[in-house]
Amino acid sequence: MFCPAHDTAVQRRTGEGTKRPTRSADCNPGLGGLVGRGYTRRMIHGAHVIIYSKDSEADRAFFRDVLKYESVDAGHGWLIFALPPAEVAVHPSEENDVHELFLMCDDVHALIAELRKKKVKCSEVDEQRWGSITRLTLPGGGKLGIYQPKHPSPLKVRAT
Repeated sequence: MFCPAHDTAVQRRTGEGTKRPTRSADCNPGLGGLVGRGYTRRMIHGAHVIIYSKDSEADRAFFRDVLKYESVDAGHGWLIFALPPAEVAVHPSEENDVHELFLMCDDVHALIAELRKKKVKCSEVDEQRWGSITRLTLPGGGKLGIYQPKHPSPLKVRAT
């Protein structure tokens, strides 16, 4: 749900930067609304994922042309892509600062078949208790995990 009280462009245009919703139902109902002292959980509104690549131009073309992700040009042809809704899981580890990125799909086998038609290499499916996983090879040589979750998801949006 859009909440204009937290949109800086609306605040600049209307001078309404000091007006805030007074009830949690007025803003971010899915995130619990207001959180003490006028701050909202909306302070963090998304995630910016960085994929390092030996051939970043080819990998950007892959996201644009094969995955058909929408993008904006941040300047000088540098594309930043919109991602689907996300979730985060925190797993135990012997070390910190180890992170993985997996895109999610509803049918990993159908996705692999579609990607193979586009000459995209995918690993065999690895069946785990929590999901069915494949890793596709990006044009720059890096691997990108994609999985079909078997666990409940906090996401309300499903692919159509």
